[in-house]
Amino acid sequence: MVLIKTVDQIAKIARAGKILRATLKLVAKEAKPGVTLTALDRLAEKMIIKNGGKPAFLGYRPHGAKVGYPATLCTSVNEIVVHGVPTSYKLKSGDLLSIDCGVIIDGWYSDAAVTIGVGKITPIAKKLIKVTEIALEKGIAAARAGNTVGDIGHAIGGFVKLNKMFTIKGLTGHGIGTALHEDPSIFNEGNPGEGMKLQPGMVIAIEPMVALGTGRVKQLSDDSFVMADGSLSAHFEKTIAITTKGPKILT
Repeated sequence: MVLIKTVDQIAKIARAGKILRATLKLVAKEAKPGVTLTALDRLAEKMIIKNGGKPAFLGYRPHGAKVGYPATLCTSVNEIVVHGVPTSYKLKSGDLLSIDCGVIIDGWYSDAAVTIGVGKITPIAKKLIKVTEIALEKGIAAARAGNTVGDIGHAIGGFVKLNKMFTIKGLTGHGIGTALHEDPSIFNEGNPGEGMKLQPGMVIAIEPMVALGTGRVKQLSDDSFVMADGSLSAHFEKTIAITTKGPKILT
């Protein structure tokens, strides 16, 4: 069931989004060669709590998970697409790092992600990051009242395909608000006019995940998803509200 949010409720999600945006900016700035993923995770947790929020991922237990998630961030390096658990791994020049985070304020959730290059990265890695970021912008532009989730997927997938890259199979964006994951699922491929119609008051997290390889993934024992062929991947995400005046970015 899709939950329609009021203007006041969307404002509360935006408060959580403001803290999240600042946290991602700080973590991205500190993600340098030699820095461990656990150090970045501690930095994010302190930043969120200092500003009156709660880490949305810490302890989160999706359906079917045996234990709660053990960290504030998902830190996914290179071929890891999403849900990479922070470890003592030290970042190296040339790595691609996806930083995914969520924040709760007064029971309202926000979710966002960015991918950055660590040190000096290759031209194709730079292009992968840029294509994924622009794909998110195109998905957001299509997220207008009266359009459908298929329009969002078509905008994202079409741009990725145009650049001879691949959207990740089986991983999607989602609704968000009173929980981290709500209906509807937001696919990164689709056909114009198909699927659920977007209504004012819907709040969704759009998150293109793009790879240089085939787009097929496998799930590891720690619940992270990695590219089956070991190719590089990138991930961008923003929480947005559907309004009568167009999409409103909340993170």
